[in-house]
Amino acid sequence: MADPDFWNDQLKAQKVIAANNELKAKFDNFNTLAEALEELEVLLELLQAEPDDVEMKNELEEKLAKTQKKLQKYQLELLLSGKYDHSNAIIEIHPGAGGTESQDWGAMLLRMYSRWAQQHEFEVETVDYLAGEEAGIKSVTLLIKGNNAYGYLRSEKGVHRLVRISPFDAAGRRHTSFASVNIMPELDNSVEIELRPEDVKMEVFRSSGAGGQHINKTSSAVRLIHIPTGIVVSSQAQRSQFQNRATAESMLRSKLYQLKLEEQEKKRAEIQGQQLEIGWGSQIRSYVFHPYSMVKDHRTGYETGNAQGVMDGELDDFINAYLQYKLQEKNPS
Repeated sequence: MADPDFWNDQLKAQKVIAANNELKAKFDNFNTLAEALEELEVLLELLQAEPDDVEMKNELEEKLAKTQKKLQKYQLELLLSGKYDHSNAIIEIHPGAGGTESQDWGAMLLRMYSRWAQQHEFEVETVDYLAGEEAGIKSVTLLIKGNNAYGYLRSEKGVHRLVRISPFDAAGRRHTSFASVNIMPELDNSVEIELRPEDVKMEVFRSSGAGGQHINKTSSAVRLIHIPTGIVVSSQAQRSQFQNRATAESMLRSKLYQLKLEEQEKKRAEIQGQQLEIGWGSQIRSYVFHPYSMVKDHRTGYETGNAQGVMDGELDDFINAYLQYKLQEKNPS
């Protein structure tokens, strides 16, 4: 960074700085945890000498809880070793069949991921939003900006199933709803994905989501259709058509890259004789609100009875269980 020519290539320079900041944060976090451990050891020794000191015992328990939380976060970060784990994350939520009930479930998942991002001090940007007819959403696309956002959230890709007494059913019957969640890394221009102009059809339309006074006044929202694959992406968050097109192109590149990875994984599975579960039947997690409270991940087996906490964004235990599960897959021994 001290090299006089360092800033000649702006993109390269920014990547070096980002990598440096990431390593520095990991180093600083380790030292912070080491210091916290030393403090806990000192407090424990003092408490052993004076076991009736209630104030000291409370202080030890409080510091232990805080340190455990920091340690869990640090351990999570160490598990994020994928090529794009450090990247921002693009989340798409699509309710399944079921009308208002499923669309409301989609809105609940939107809130869940927004709350999780806020707890991690990540920035949440609504790229595309299509409201439900009576309640909820028909679809939504979010951009979650923050270090390791994709690494954390890639565990959420799949079908999410809800069982509850429907607030939209006058008879108070139990309903089952589904929504698919797709997670992609936000790619920069260094990733080579061929996007030929003749393969992309652009449509413009008026924005329909929340976003300020410019909404609905001009046709600034952009929809891109990739003709060879049929992939469709939309952006209506930005103020100009030019900005929305740039955002939509970035999303399209991410989707094409994801498609490429899925094709490679499918070929690898065929060679190894494995069966990939793809489609609406392959739900990754169930959320049960009635007749009991439970959220269970079907891949890892991890479950909790605190369904409300999960819906309020407490997803880290599920993310940690998934990362450990994937680590075990790589290293069975």
